[in-house]
Amino acid sequence: MTHQKTEKNSQKEALTRRDMFGVGLAGASVALTACATAAGPAQAEQAEEAPKPAEAEKPQPVTDLNLTPTISAYIAGIRDARIKSEFLDLGKRHILDTLASAVACRDLEPAALARKYAQFKSADASNAATVLATTERAGIVDAVFAGAMIAHGAEINDFIPSAFVQPGPAVVSTAFALGENRGLTGKDVLHACIAGYELSGRMPKALGIGNLYYSGIANHAIGPCFGAAATAASMLGLSADQVAYVMSYAAQQASGSWQWLLDVEHIEKSFVFAGLGARNGVEAALLVEAGFRGVRDSFDNADGYMNQGVFLGRDHNPKYLIEDLDTRSELPLTAYKRYPVGGPTQPAIQALLDLQKHTSPSTLESIRIEMPGRWQAFRDAEMPALNLRYLASIIVIDGKLDFVAAQSRERFLNDMQVHALMKRVEVAHDPKQEAGPGEDRTESARVIVQDSESGGHEEYVPWVRGFPSHPMSRADVEAKALELMEPVLGKARAKDVVDATRNLEQLQSATDLVHMVSGG
Repeated sequence: MTHQKTEKNSQKEALTRRDMFGVGLAGASVALTACATAAGPAQAEQAEEAPKPAEAEKPQPVTDLNLTPTISAYIAGIRDARIKSEFLDLGKRHILDTLASAVACRDLEPAALARKYAQFKSADASNAATVLATTERAGIVDAVFAGAMIAHGAEINDFIPSAFVQPGPAVVSTAFALGENRGLTGKDVLHACIAGYELSGRMPKALGIGNLYYSGIANHAIGPCFGAAATAASMLGLSADQVAYVMSYAAQQASGSWQWLLDVEHIEKSFVFAGLGARNGVEAALLVEAGFRGVRDSFDNADGYMNQGVFLGRDHNPKYLIEDLDTRSELPLTAYKRYPVGGPTQPAIQALLDLQKHTSPSTLESIRIEMPGRWQAFRDAEMPALNLRYLASIIVIDGKLDFVAAQSRERFLNDMQVHALMKRVEVAHDPKQEAGPGEDRTESARVIVQDSESGGHEEYVPWVRGFPSHPMSRADVEAKALELMEPVLGKARAKDVVDATRNLEQLQSATDLVHMVSGG
């Protein structure tokens, strides 16, 4: 079976994830070291004497695009804007996908720690909101922070491959916390989330995917920070002038390091991908609502955030922030995870699930997984949901892959049967599966199983449904959501959540859906 690619990334000059992962942490560490090392007198003197490039050779700030007023007006007006039905439908699907992820992940360790922190900080706050997918309450900022970390408690929520962000946890947590706190509607939530997804995806691409990587700044936190800020600004009903200030305070707080790649327990990763951006974004909006003022123009001023030296050159593309803002959306570029594992491992998982019927723990001789990209990371990962040798082994043993087993660090570390099978699994690079220059990022895998009784079996998976080029249907998304929610909420309540989200514009109170997913 063959499948043709149907989309082209509009930012051909941006580095692909594989390009960046090929550089590895060494490249990022060099950039970080250069920024962190203070220059002594001799170094400063040498720098002053060093020949300077001609002014024409320097990357120049971009100041004539009207970015700040355009994006501010868009965010301020999104609540009452006429939005294409296609984008409204996609927005509802991604909100459902995120709510289901929060329900499934709420008792995992990253979620439990975030909940504990929120309760410690502000459980008795009078100006509070419900922590997403729980019955607990905390101050607004802490509730948003914990809700975001809950929704990214494991590898099951959505992501934008072209921007390297996972927008749902920060954006959706922000929308529902403020929706409940301010007595807003389902339509308000939906429109605000659409703005949040736009900023989450557009901002990293405008700054430059390569620029962020080579400077050691994690797209995964930058996008959600601006996404949560946009969502919060819409939910709070801020004016365009106020939104401009929100963007400035978001810029001051936008942070995060690529060292999340070193995390082995998904706790710091959940913080960087979700909690950090959510907290900083909603706080930026609340500061402005309280009367804070500051820099009016973060994106067009030659000395503003968009034109900071670290972002100039390479793939700096500030126009992307507002390009086709009324007609194009980041939502069709947002992917779903079919399996509770990292995005690049999904094709191998599908092949392993298809082939597991041909083998057993006692008869398996070997498994060879061939894939493009930074294959070593998925051979040696210390995070269970990213380690293909572990995932292949539990599929052979269990005959399936469930949510709990995929995340189980206990089993990863201590199951001797798993350890024995992992020795029979090989992960290798296949250059032929690499995307060509200028082609879209895709994920694929070839899996070869050798069994002592059934012989050899092979399957090639060029893509898994859920990637932007082969998106899930509404039925697919709803089936996935039910699968995640039913064990926690029960069939009836899970179906109510699906139905309410499908008709989100008609929901008079966002609080109703908050209570549905709380399990209370």
